[in-house]
Amino acid sequence: MKKLLVYLKDYKKESILGPSFKLLEVLFELMVPLVVARMIDVGIDGGNKEYIIKMFFVLIALGLTGLISAITAQYFAARAAVGFAKKLRHSLFCHIQSLSFSEIDKIGTSSLITRMTSDINQVQSGVNMTLRLLLRSPFVVFGAMIMAFTIDVKAAWIFVVTIPLLTIVIFGIMLLCIPKYRKVQEKLDKVLEITRENLTGIRVIRAFCREKEEKKEFDKRNEELSVVQKLVGRISGLMNPLTYVMINVAIAILVWQGAIRVNAGVLTQGAVIALYNYMSQILVELIKLANLILNMTKSFACGNRIQAIFEIKPGITKESGNINLQDGSMTDVFVEFKGVHFAYEDSREDALSNISFSVRKGEMIGIIGGTGSGKTSLVHLIPRYYDVTKGEVRINGKNVKDYPLVSLREKVAVVLQKAVLFKGTIRDNLKWGKKDATDEEIYKALTIAQAKDVVEKKEEGLDYVLEQGGKNLSGGQRQRLTIARALLCEPDILILDDSASALDYATDANLRKAIQDMKNRPTTFIVSQRTSSIQNADKIIVLEDGELVGIGKHEQLLNHCKIYQEIYYSQFKKEA
Repeated sequence: MKKLLVYLKDYKKESILGPSFKLLEVLFELMVPLVVARMIDVGIDGGNKEYIIKMFFVLIALGLTGLISAITAQYFAARAAVGFAKKLRHSLFCHIQSLSFSEIDKIGTSSLITRMTSDINQVQSGVNMTLRLLLRSPFVVFGAMIMAFTIDVKAAWIFVVTIPLLTIVIFGIMLLCIPKYRKVQEKLDKVLEITRENLTGIRVIRAFCREKEEKKEFDKRNEELSVVQKLVGRISGLMNPLTYVMINVAIAILVWQGAIRVNAGVLTQGAVIALYNYMSQILVELIKLANLILNMTKSFACGNRIQAIFEIKPGITKESGNINLQDGSMTDVFVEFKGVHFAYEDSREDALSNISFSVRKGEMIGIIGGTGSGKTSLVHLIPRYYDVTKGEVRINGKNVKDYPLVSLREKVAVVLQKAVLFKGTIRDNLKWGKKDATDEEIYKALTIAQAKDVVEKKEEGLDYVLEQGGKNLSGGQRQRLTIARALLCEPDILILDDSASALDYATDANLRKAIQDMKNRPTTFIVSQRTSSIQNADKIIVLEDGELVGIGKHEQLLNHCKIYQEIYYSQFKKEA
């Protein structure tokens, strides 16, 4: 948590002025009991109405000055806390963007969302309350004790005994709560995870009539969160009753001793009232301090969770270098896999084993295999979404690890299995491929992707606004737009990861022909479940359980590769 405070460095002025104005407010507050005491001893006892009115206006002046100081302190504290949260959120988002797929898979998307939202909001609240109350409450407590000594030393010892006992109670409860709050956030992660899964897969859930089962699972996770929250609530709930009891006992003793000393003529009635007021101030401030401690406890737990993300070092970094895809050996081989092995994080078995093949520039490569055979894993190694665990992936004779990550990915365009579009116009979405693309270039890419008609049928054309995820388009339309977006950046390597699954056979065939007819034809990898989509490829790679079991043209594999035969004839029979 301490390491996160670096994000407050641009708000040093606010971080100083906020507590300073709070301390100024406290000084005025501590003067109030003394004014009241003088009002009683001099004004009421002496029957001096003018003095009472004078002290009355003094009290109003102290109150107004304290109010102005409190508002000013709140302004600076809020400014610092919100600015801190803004910078922290931005830095965390940038750090998450730098993590490889492996780290994101390990942490979990739902956990990252919780830390970006709930945890940072909690830390922001903690910073705000800390700047306002961390100095104020102890200052009031010890200030009241010191002021009590100026009134009566013997009565002030009641303060000396009460304050340490209250401190022990508050910090004891805090130490018990800190680990529990961490568990609360972990359980919240689980609730968010299942919520996200249900919202994402709502259609699948309804299609298989799994609503009741999913509700039961959600209730189970929610109950686990509720149990931990109740436990923390019971422990933290002890704070107010215990502090109230101790303070009220101290007040009772103070009033009792004060009455005895007033009768003896040692103390005045105004002095007893002032001591009572100081004890009441301590009560109010300790309640505030207790709430602050609870808030800080939550904030520390959340801050440590955020810090844990920052401490994860990216497995794939943006190396500096001057190598680009045009440098390298002058051989015909453009993409080469040499003895590649790959395993996912914490997996005991390899997802890919001993994969070796080479591809010439401009070739179209088909990749096929059963579910879980490693097709997507294979193509994700080319742009370094994951790194190989053994062997090498080479582009233009150089290991992909030797290229700067940004320049590598600028020349490798990937269209993932799930078509992802963002809220905004079609033009804005396509310009992700090329920021300065002209409408002419956009329509050229749309034509190749067989998506020109999608735009032309819309009255607004390229200015047609897409909903989040492109939900106001069909699956095939979304896929074609994502392919157009990839083509717009004019990649050297184009990876279509089962990205034409929603297209009909004719559109799919026209798409592949248009890519092959491109002037600067990219080296294309087509991952597909349909043999019809890849049978005209220059080379077809057949995978089974992460191993390469066949490579060649359609006719060769149909004659010699059993796995390819099974896939082809099963589909051929269905089509027939």
